Amino acid sequence: MKTRILFLTAIITFHYSIAQKKADTVVIKVGDASKVIFAIHDKKDLETLKHYNFQSLMDDMIQKLDKRDSSQLEKPASAYLKDTVPASESAPTVTENRVDEKSESEDKESYSSYQTYKRKWHRRKTFSTFSMDLGTNNYLENGKFPDQNNSLYSVRPWGSWYVALNSIQRTRLANKFFLEWGGGFSWYNFKFQNDRVQMTKNDSEVNFALDTRDVSYDKSKLTVAYVQASLVPVIDFGGGGRKPGFFNGRSSSGFRFGAGPYVGYRIDSYTKQKFEQNGDTKKEHRHDSYYINNLRYGLRVQLGFKGADFFFNYDMNELFAENKGPKLNAFSFGVSF
Repeated sequence: MKTRILFLTAIITFHYSIAQKKADTVVIKVGDASKVIFAIHDKKDLETLKHYNFQSLMDDMIQKLDKRDSSQLEKPASAYLKDTVPASESAPTVTENRVDEKSESEDKESYSSYQTYKRKWHRRKTFSTFSMDLGTNNYLENGKFPDQNNSLYSVRPWGSWYVALNSIQRTRLANKFFLEWGGGFSWYNFKFQNDRVQMTKNDSEVNFALDTRDVSYDKSKLTVAYVQASLVPVIDFGGGGRKPGFFNGRSSSGFRFGAGPYVGYRIDSYTKQKFEQNGDTKKEHRHDSYYINNLRYGLRVQLGFKGADFFFNYDMNELFAENKGPKLNAFSFGVSF
């Protein structure tokens, strides 16, 4: 009896000492900040490791990590074995072929499932890019240009520059259907036809008149700055995930077009007059609201090919507040790159 007890005690001690041995580890780095660790306590487990379907195991692990699920895998470890025949045992040739064919079929199915999951994840990804609009701006009064009535607030197409700096996000919604959304800053520059035009305001409205000072005028303009946001659905026959553009070094051979709304909030407005007096060049800036509407909203249309887009913006609300100035709807067009 004592002999049996001593024998059992020795066996338990032996297994306990084996369990306490430091495991052999293999560390596989994944990216810059992640790693996978294999800890092997018994070298006999290496034989079992040879029969694991690691593709299926990785598929399940990636899906759980993508869901931020840190619990154990639901499948038992045996579910990931490709076969149950040890490499050292011999079996009929026909059986080996069937097992190999089954394992190969499972591997292909798992790989196909992983590739489908990866493509879906990639298609839904959002890319960010910097975009710049550069063009000209003007406005319409009752559907006509003000210079047709020889109005003092008529502007010059050349020199009335529109500039916008935007951070645009591009999200794929379908195969060739994207949503381009983002925000930034934009500037209207209305350069008056007559360099002597002076823009002022009183308690009830804004006025345009000719400056009577005895100086040589070179420029007179109104500048309005906005912070803005846009939401433009786009069909891109090129199908690229990133928005083509000059600053990101990407282009597309496919044609693309889109249309959507935008909204802006006025953050500054001022007039600028440049003239020469007694041989000296002078510039006068007058910052004021000039009864300009704080909100600006409208529709944007864009057509693109390769690395550039042509855009057209039309403000659906008037530039000045109601009954405070002429009824003008501003618009701009040019190139976005």
